[in-house]
Amino acid sequence: MEKYALVFLFGFFSVCSIFGQQTTIKGSVKDAIAKKPIANVTVAIEDTKQSTQTNALGEFAFNFNVPLGEQVLRISKIGYISKRYPIVVYENETVNITDMTLETAASRNQDLFTITLTDDELNDDTSASDNISGLLASSLDVFQRTAAFEFSASFFRVRGMDSNHSSVLINGLEMNKIYNGRPQWSNWGGINDVLRNQELAANLSPSSYTFGGVLGAVNINTRASEARAGGRVTYSSSNRSYTHRLMATYASGLLKNNWAYTISVGRRWGNEGYQEATHYKANSFFTAVEKKISDAHSLNVTAIYTPNRRGKSSPNTQEVYNLKGIKYNEYWGFQDGDKRNSRIKEVNEPIIMLNHYWDFNSRTSLNTNIGYQFGKLGNSRLDYNGTDLVNGFPQGGGANPSPVYYQKLPSYFERNFPNDLQFAYVALNQFLEDGQIDWNAMYSANINNAQQGGNAIYALYEDRVDDTQISFNSIFNTELNSHTTINAAVNYKTLKSENFAQVLDLLGATTYLDIDGFATDIDEAQNNLLNPNRLVSEGDRFKYNYNILANEMSAYLQAQFKYRKVDFYVSGSVKNTQYQREGVYQNGGFPDNSLGKGDKLTFTGFGAKTGITYKLAGNHIIDGNAGYISRAPSIQNTFSNARENHNVVPQISEEKILSTDVSYIFRSSILKTKLTGYYTKIEDASDIGFYFADGVGGDNAVFVQEILQGIDKKHLGVELGIEAQVTPTITLRGVASVGQFTYDNNPNLFLSTEPDAEAIAAGFVDGFKDFGVSNLKNYKLASGPQNAYSVGFDYRDPDFWWFGATANFFSKIYVDVNPLTRSSNFTTDFDGNPFNDFDEDLARTLLKQERFDDYMVINLVGGKSWKIGNYYVGLFASINNLLDEVYKTGGFEQGRNANYRELRDDKALDKPIFGSKYWYGRGTTYFLNLNVRF
Repeated sequence: MEKYALVFLFGFFSVCSIFGQQTTIKGSVKDAIAKKPIANVTVAIEDTKQSTQTNALGEFAFNFNVPLGEQVLRISKIGYISKRYPIVVYENETVNITDMTLETAASRNQDLFTITLTDDELNDDTSASDNISGLLASSLDVFQRTAAFEFSASFFRVRGMDSNHSSVLINGLEMNKIYNGRPQWSNWGGINDVLRNQELAANLSPSSYTFGGVLGAVNINTRASEARAGGRVTYSSSNRSYTHRLMATYASGLLKNNWAYTISVGRRWGNEGYQEATHYKANSFFTAVEKKISDAHSLNVTAIYTPNRRGKSSPNTQEVYNLKGIKYNEYWGFQDGDKRNSRIKEVNEPIIMLNHYWDFNSRTSLNTNIGYQFGKLGNSRLDYNGTDLVNGFPQGGGANPSPVYYQKLPSYFERNFPNDLQFAYVALNQFLEDGQIDWNAMYSANINNAQQGGNAIYALYEDRVDDTQISFNSIFNTELNSHTTINAAVNYKTLKSENFAQVLDLLGATTYLDIDGFATDIDEAQNNLLNPNRLVSEGDRFKYNYNILANEMSAYLQAQFKYRKVDFYVSGSVKNTQYQREGVYQNGGFPDNSLGKGDKLTFTGFGAKTGITYKLAGNHIIDGNAGYISRAPSIQNTFSNARENHNVVPQISEEKILSTDVSYIFRSSILKTKLTGYYTKIEDASDIGFYFADGVGGDNAVFVQEILQGIDKKHLGVELGIEAQVTPTITLRGVASVGQFTYDNNPNLFLSTEPDAEAIAAGFVDGFKDFGVSNLKNYKLASGPQNAYSVGFDYRDPDFWWFGATANFFSKIYVDVNPLTRSSNFTTDFDGNPFNDFDEDLARTLLKQERFDDYMVINLVGGKSWKIGNYYVGLFASINNLLDEVYKTGGFEQGRNANYRELRDDKALDKPIFGSKYWYGRGTTYFLNLNVRF
């Protein structure tokens, strides 16, 4: 018996010895940004059949039949950029590679995103450029990434929707402006390195922070303790919106004393972007400091200050583009040898926030935040209506200084002097030789008038918005069990928005008479009856002065359920919104309806959404979502003419949105495919525009506020994204978006204006006129390309260089139609009867919506990275529109031709005087980026 026992013990220890000496490869994989373990990463030993996957802790191991010598580990996961790690394996030894990292495709592309979007299109203030590309840049979905990086330069809108249907949060606090519902991207421009930690919930999918909109929500996390430790210095060069960018960022990570901090500074500058005289000057400062008080509590303070100032560019008629090209900009002229732009946008709105993070345990947390934002937003422009009081009545005013004013262009003389074309020839030569603002002429006019005791005829002023906003919210998250998660939040915002005009430069004069030079009555001419015939100087407020007071209170509750075969969620929200106008001036045109506080407007909105994800098999998924949202109209579309009175849009109500989408998703190690069909219906929206109209109520010319109320819109379409990893180094991509975005009813049309003699002659009563409906149903929405397609590839070499090319195709792009010409005013003569020469067939042709030409744009992108000691060097370059394609991205019909005869006579010309104005895309542009990480 003892003999058998000794044999058994010898065998046992021999086996233990063998196993103790076995050859092993083990390690772990983490996210390069979040520093958290990644599960289900495929780890393979190249040139063998051996592979495994990481567990929930990101760990893996090879214990059997491990090949010896020089080997290469390849780590990969869908949505991440694959990496290769060379190793040397010795017999009976363990190779331990811990904390290998993977980057998402979105994080690799962030340098591209932050130049082509945040600093450029997203900062523009034209409706043609509004998109949600910033929201989608953090997505791993190939369709959403393509929409952000490839389609944005063409002002493509996902599902044809405005960006106010999305929510952008920083540390849980919503950043969308109450004024128009859109995020003001320039409030955090130039601090790209500290904005990389993002969590996206696309479209109706659930977010842990907010109910969101029909286009989703993104939360940007700037907690100092969660920033990737280390430093980064970046230099960029481009010919798009600025010439140079310099940034420096350092994050400490969580220190031994439980403090953490992040600092980032940057500057972007350039004398001229792609368009003429579009100078750019922006500084950026960011800091976040966090103290981990205990395992349960942490406090984080974030401060963001990104003042920026840039020259704007003009939309132009086709006549102007044909003469001057797509870089032409009417807003500038030479002064003392330098290009001076009259239209400057300046944003200076610091943000400070305090965040408290309370982890009750590993499953339950409460995040409470308070934010304070203040500062100014200004847009400058020229005034040419300066007057003097002569015998108690204003007289004077100057010529329109715009070089593209219709009476200066050749088309005006061709129409009015068809038998004497020398006038058109002179205008043509003058425009070709100069065609810019004449600053010297304005200075001369002002100085001459001032020497005779008069006031400024011309002045440069700024439309200012000085906002002070306090935000508070508390976000609760808990995992009830392994299947159920509850999310909830309460939010509060209060805003005081000061709106006024301010004199910037009197161009050689010392005073300006603060009255309305177009008014026919001296009392109606007063911008402020409390201080009539006031003379203002540089730095003074004038023209208009009022406050908007707003409050928002909201709450949302959400439950998410996850099981082996099915995931689903249910979410609900409620929001109370209040607006009130407070007039500081008593306007002469509306003496009883402009001063003091107007009526308080209250809106109550509700939201409900649900969704289900069904896992048919390991690679096949069906996902569906449906939601209903009612929400308050924005401030912008509530007050019909807030600069002069308390009036609101007639029959104003909450906007209603019904949306649904269904997706089929296929995922394998080689192929990822997602096909989505969607439908969204918007009801009871409103929209306000301002323009000068000829032919209102017959032959009258009036400056009007156009009010569209009760607008219904329909958005439906299909989205397809395909990504194939055909080899370990080559990825093919294909994306398609086929949509139809239309007006779905004939909304109500109202016009308002000054209650003067011209308005009365045009049929206005107290400055207001109801035109019934505007026949807009089935007209296309001007929301960028309704169809967009993209095919491309990426090659990522194991030696850390990569290259990609993409061809993008765009079609079904339409001009924004004018509602007034689709109303009863179009067919009605001055006597209230239809035009006696009205031709229905010709009218149908005149009112046909213009569709722009289809086009294709080819983009190239590439990069290389090196490790030099403890430093990582990255070089990135992109070329957009390689073939220098010329294309229109958007445009709008001018409102001057308000009736049949006006439009007919103008369009009869080869070059209409009041043709549509367009935006063109840029030609070939480049971007270079060099960064060093340590």
